[in-house]
Amino acid sequence: MPIPASQLANPSIAGPLGTLAFSQVRPLSASLALRAIRWHQSLERLGVVLPFAMVHDAGLLFSTPREQLELGPRCDARELATRLRDAERVLEGYRAVLRELAESEAARGASQLRMSDDLVTVVLSRLFGAVAARTHTQPAYRAMLPVDAALFEGIEPQLRGLFLATRRDFEQRALEALDVSRLYVLTMSDALDIETLRLFGMLGSEASAGALAQVDLLAALSSPEANDIVNFSLEILPSVLETKTRPAAGTTAAHGYSGLGTRGSIDSMVLTELAWDDMELARRIADNEVLYFAREQSRDEQKRIHYLLIDASASMRGDRQTFARGMAIATGKRLLLEGEDVAFRFFDARLYELYRAKNGQLPTAHLLSFKGERGRNPARVFAELATDLDLTRHHDPRTPVVHLFTHAALYIPREMVQAVRNHAHISAVFMLPSGGQLDLDYLDLLDAHWVVDHATVASGAARASAAKAILGEKERDRQERADRPEEGGAVARRLGAPPSSHAR
Repeated sequence: MPIPASQLANPSIAGPLGTLAFSQVRPLSASLALRAIRWHQSLERLGVVLPFAMVHDAGLLFSTPREQLELGPRCDARELATRLRDAERVLEGYRAVLRELAESEAARGASQLRMSDDLVTVVLSRLFGAVAARTHTQPAYRAMLPVDAALFEGIEPQLRGLFLATRRDFEQRALEALDVSRLYVLTMSDALDIETLRLFGMLGSEASAGALAQVDLLAALSSPEANDIVNFSLEILPSVLETKTRPAAGTTAAHGYSGLGTRGSIDSMVLTELAWDDMELARRIADNEVLYFAREQSRDEQKRIHYLLIDASASMRGDRQTFARGMAIATGKRLLLEGEDVAFRFFDARLYELYRAKNGQLPTAHLLSFKGERGRNPARVFAELATDLDLTRHHDPRTPVVHLFTHAALYIPREMVQAVRNHAHISAVFMLPSGGQLDLDYLDLLDAHWVVDHATVASGAARASAAKAILGEKERDRQERADRPEEGGAVARRLGAPPSSHAR
């Protein structure tokens, strides 16, 4: 339907929508264009100010399968000549850049992935950041588009009028800057790592919302170390994704009826409620007086929260960092699929802030991009952890489980480990240096630990096998503790060593 006259006169709406006159990408569904509004707003918050049409076209190329798009001009370039200097040449240059982007391997691969709006925003920022920096002109309007699919339905006949309704100096400079930066844009497109985008699609990336999530995503996409972690994670995640949530074992009859209440679903309504006449029944529903059979709940399901502590000190650079973070990502995903609550913390000489997994999504960008800032002080870290656990237990009744991913030379005072052990179960994965041995006096305080030697961590195939073995044993050990919580006994295993040294 056409845009109402009241909105046509509003520069905040007519200004950005008018740029679609030189758009070269038309979505087959108007609702697909709504995502471009979010991308455009998010880019402005990051300081990347671009014409709406440029964000719309490139964003759809990277986020939408080709069968849902039509490529081609939406207006004749000659109709826009009164607002654009040398319109045919400028728009032909824009069309050529979009055509090359559409044919790039990155765009073809990314369009098949489930990329979040934040991730698309970051990709566009990487591609067009230099274009925005070269523009040096502000738009003649402030874009404030309402999220309404009706704005994009039947808009074609109005595009020319919308474009001519205001000055287009900003759009002129942006198109010229894109033509100058063409090679840079295409190079940045080729440099996008599809495997990283695929991992974000599998695990999510929105544990923290908005601009902070986008900053982490930018850091992850530009980090050279992240690619190794991504590849390792993709090797071991397929087996993890087969995990299903297991129901809790209980002695009570879960999901039976235990009484009456005023909340419930229609299938549990007390049948005598239907004896009321229509008006009285409607009143009882409105006043929340309708009676329902209340469901019985299992009382003996154990509630846990898992803290995954990852060593980010200088001793964890290279292969050890790749193994530790890949293992943490896979462990966190497995626990989420089993219905557990998961939180991540990095440490070096201090314990960094907590990042929780929310809505089934891991803080993947943070796990890939985090860099330690200080040296190494295990005593201080475990003292802080013990204090945090002690404070948390007063308002959170769940049992904490600490999973530690660290170097084999993590010398922690025994009393500090005992202080943490008083509040939580602890398991650890230790990575040995070349020719090193595990010689720590607190191993007997751990519920379970695994040792991976340097040769295994440095070898691709052996590293993936060791990670899958640890994940399998972690799951078996967790199930055994859940079934027999009164029994102790630590699990200890060395991976990558001769068979005679497996048991420790």
